[in-house]
Amino acid sequence: MAKKVDIDLVKMILQRNNVDIKVVNDIVREINEQVDIQDSEEKLPQQKKQFVILVSDPKGVLENKDLVGWVCQVPEEDSPYVAPERICRAAYDFNITPKGRRLPLETISEACEVLPTRILKEHNVWVKNKEPVLVVTTNNIIPKEKTLGKKDNRSNNDDE
Repeated sequence: MAKKVDIDLVKMILQRNNVDIKVVNDIVREINEQVDIQDSEEKLPQQKKQFVILVSDPKGVLENKDLVGWVCQVPEEDSPYVAPERICRAAYDFNITPKGRRLPLETISEACEVLPTRILKEHNVWVKNKEPVLVVTTNNIIPKEKTLGKKDNRSNNDDE
């Protein structure tokens, strides 16, 4: 694994080993050029992403319904059903603060959007997105690849 080394350190070591100052300057200049090239390559704009909640719906109960939600995390040993309760308790704590008394939170959606991470963290719940995301339902089945015009060799061998 490559380690990052300060260019001034490289320059000092080369000078200490009695390398000609002109050669040292050429080496340092070339290193700086390569670093600039790498920095410009690394600073490409990142693609924006959004969160999506996939809900398994094999019976089609939620089909064609517009749902939104929030992505939350709770400790692994806790039940996922504690997340709404913990968000409510965090909202109660927020509502007793001066800011909460001026603008009290009344819904879980307001709590997810407004509550500071500090208060949520005290209640062992982390809301990963402040804005609601679309919930996409799936039948939880990966369709099998259909072979067009080809017979399955296994079925032919079974007949023999």
